[in-house]
Amino acid sequence: MTTIHPTPGTYADLNGLHMYYERSGTPRPDGVPLILLHGGFGATGMFGGGLTPALNAGREVIAVDVQGHGRTADIDRPLSYESMADDLAALIRHLGLERADVMGYSLGGGVALQTAIRHPDAVRAMVAVSTPLRREAWYISSRDSMEQMGEHTAQHMLRTPIYELYAAVAPRPDDWARLWGKMGDLMRRDYDWTPQVAALTTPTLLVAGNADSFAPAHATEFFALLGGGQRDGGWDGSGMTPHRLAILPGVTHYDIFTSPLLPAVVQPFLDAQDARS
Repeated sequence: MTTIHPTPGTYADLNGLHMYYERSGTPRPDGVPLILLHGGFGATGMFGGGLTPALNAGREVIAVDVQGHGRTADIDRPLSYESMADDLAALIRHLGLERADVMGYSLGGGVALQTAIRHPDAVRAMVAVSTPLRREAWYISSRDSMEQMGEHTAQHMLRTPIYELYAAVAPRPDDWARLWGKMGDLMRRDYDWTPQVAALTTPTLLVAGNADSFAPAHATEFFALLGGGQRDGGWDGSGMTPHRLAILPGVTHYDIFTSPLLPAVVQPFLDAQDARS
């Protein structure tokens, strides 16, 4: 098999968006790649420390910058999980893929989940990292921060690593305040995806930190909606669903994507999908 080296500067024009993505790793015989989605105010580069190299050792990884983030410039459209999910489905079609595995962290996890909900035929398996299924599940302190988020916040975030990452790659760095305004609107929007999650059949791995921005109990509730944890799995595993839950110890919402524990739980889940296909 041929190893695909990273291809910075690759774009797809879809849904009015000039979307940036990178391909790396080794394509598998089944041709199902892993699409990787960053968190809010992040970009493809936020996974470069350990996650992407660990995952693309045995599969192709396509890392994507969503609307207004990284090298994907903003357009005249609000940020929404649904529209970003539609963008991702359009990218899958653009790349000529029958389907893909999709993994997202925080904001990206919401986009991954909505892609599985809205475009189930395009998603073979889904990994949602640090992603609650409803807004109310975030701790009150986190929701308070979301309420305060807006264009006025941008100036206070100029001396931070997330701004340094943004300024280094954004096509229009002056859109920084605009991004904060749109993210504030998105973060204040109420949502509850319980009915859609309960109907989801896509094999799903839920990952959360034991010190995440929502309670571990919410992750188990999410898992239960998928049918997980409802009965004894059995000595031969016959009582298990195709879904998995991982609560990582000593991990917060802000460092989970750099934890070596993350690829350690994601890889076996994806490998199981390969064996099942």
